[in-house]
Amino acid sequence: MAKRIQQLAQPKPNRLRFPDRRSVYWLDKLPPETKGDITKIDLTPRWLELSRSKKINARVTLCPEWKVSEWALKAVPSQRLCRLALPRLPAAEWQPERPLLTPLNRATQTAIATARLCQLAQPKTRPLQDGSAPRTRPHMPFRASAHIELLATPKNNHPKFVGEREVCWPVPTSAQKAVASPRVRELSNPKERRPLYEGYNPYVISRAARSACASARVRQLSLPLPRKCSSQ
Repeated sequence: MAKRIQQLAQPKPNRLRFPDRRSVYWLDKLPPETKGDITKIDLTPRWLELSRSKKINARVTLCPEWKVSEWALKAVPSQRLCRLALPRLPAAEWQPERPLLTPLNRATQTAIATARLCQLAQPKTRPLQDGSAPRTRPHMPFRASAHIELLATPKNNHPKFVGEREVCWPVPTSAQKAVASPRVRELSNPKERRPLYEGYNPYVISRAARSACASARVRQLSLPLPRKCSSQ
């Protein structure tokens, strides 16, 4: 027991004095010292074989004649090989190329052009103009149709149209001698509103408004929209 306690009482060795240590996984002793600066790796025979460069034979001579095996001489092609060996047929609408110079038949060589063809074969005559002036087409008069001329005609005034009135016009005698009725005078008076300090309350609800009943349509419009109602 005393030997074990003495062994445990020994201080741990200082590993920092070996800065060139190769591994941090030390157990009970220091790693063995290696000879040389580079670690030597032992390769397997397979690695040595793969590491060798391939030998390329520059002088490759192939005989133009070679011996055909007995099995190849006795081979019989299958139906599939016979079908694949057939040349591919052209499409149904394929036509051979036309020759560069197509021979003309006798009727084409002895044909006589009509007067209309001779007229169409003549080049168009254009008026001679100066080289500096731009070429312009001859002016052709435009004739509108009857419907366009009808739409272009301006609209007439209404038969009862009097025209614009002047800024100052004379007042008729009947208007000067007119007398307002009691109803017109009543409507012309401004609405009387007393201020708050005189006992006027604008927020008073009338008795008719208190006893009013909303209709079915008003109740329907007062309800919120279904899409805005959250389902609980």
